[in-house]
Amino acid sequence: MARYKDPAFKNRLAKAYKSNRAPPVWVIAKTNGRVRTNPKRRHWRRNKLKLRTKEGFFD
Repeated sequence: MARYKDPAFKNRLAKAYKSNRAPPVWVIAKTNGRVRTNPKRRHWRRNKLKLRTKEGFFD
């Protein structure tokens, strides 16, 4: 990966990083345990991001 990243690309990576977490405890408590998992959860080795860069797609 490039050492100097495009700022827009870096922001997309940061957004993907922040969205890849479990739901907060208060959500689980509010829904009486019905919502326990995040359906958009991603593992770094199994599911790739498919983000666009200036050169094309980044795997």
